Amino acid sequence: MSNKISSYLGKLLIVLAVLIFGFFIFSSNSVLRSLEDFSLLASAVDSGQELFVAGSSNIARESPNMNFVQNNSLVAVAPPMTIDVNTLGSMIGGIEEDDGTRKEILEYIVEPDDTLSTIADKFDISLSTILIANDLGSKSTIKPGQKLIILPVSGVIYHVKNGDTLGDIAKTYKGKTTEIIAVNNLSGEGNIFIGDILVIPNGKIPVSGSSTYAANIPVGSSYFIAPLARYTITQGLHWYNAIDFAAPCGTSIYATAAGVIQRVEYGWNGGAGNYLRILHPNGVVTMYGHIQKSLVVQGQNVSQGERIALVGGKPGTTGAGKSTGCHVHFDVRGARNPFQ
Repeated sequence: MSNKISSYLGKLLIVLAVLIFGFFIFSSNSVLRSLEDFSLLASAVDSGQELFVAGSSNIARESPNMNFVQNNSLVAVAPPMTIDVNTLGSMIGGIEEDDGTRKEILEYIVEPDDTLSTIADKFDISLSTILIANDLGSKSTIKPGQKLIILPVSGVIYHVKNGDTLGDIAKTYKGKTTEIIAVNNLSGEGNIFIGDILVIPNGKIPVSGSSTYAANIPVGSSYFIAPLARYTITQGLHWYNAIDFAAPCGTSIYATAAGVIQRVEYGWNGGAGNYLRILHPNGVVTMYGHIQKSLVVQGQNVSQGERIALVGGKPGTTGAGKSTGCHVHFDVRGARNPFQ
């Protein structure tokens, strides 16, 4: 009998100890916010590490905060921010595609001994895909240092124009709507805008010879102003029709011409990071990539010189995208980039 009593008392003491420990943990300002943190703490104790000397360099998954309601009920409260896969990818400087395949258009610099055929083999795409994307012919030659556009899959590039629908594009270029949506990370058939650059997997140029590129609209030399008041151009013309303007992160970005905010997107976005685009009255679209923060919203009208965003691009920060430093990636769709 005494053994049973001793057993019950032992279990009761354990329960009380757990309750006291739990109360201490949840009432303390140094709450262990996840089981991963507890695991790190236990490992540190076992290894004899000094604790609380410096913050951990590990990044743990965000866990719910625990709050008391009316001083007697403990509830989980989600953090005031949700992180999707793209945003998480932008925080660590890249993103791995779910199926392990590349979905980004690359700009490849030709190396010595490269041929168009060996490049096609290197990226596992057809030779015709490289020829069409770079406006080359079957007898064209390449040289070291030359830049080539490399699609993620065999097919063609298409620049969305006014009045286009995804169904019509797929039909004209012999593609499949579902594949276009998947490769271009679209949310649905209606999620396309003037100036979008779409990859059409296994697409074919129609016999009529319809151009896959945006019309080159002539604009006056004073139509665009620079997107920054003070800057250094750190990269000349590159994909797509873009110039990189470097300035300290947080520097104001200005609308280069009047128009309406067409898109504001946050996340990795194929390496562009956070970006916004402006549709101008003449049909030209300008894009501002690697922004730290947008100061405008989709559908808003802006004037030339109006402050629209802040420079971002610092590696490791949210929405930096594929970037080596603070700058704005400025590209022009449908006209010549005046800063080339």
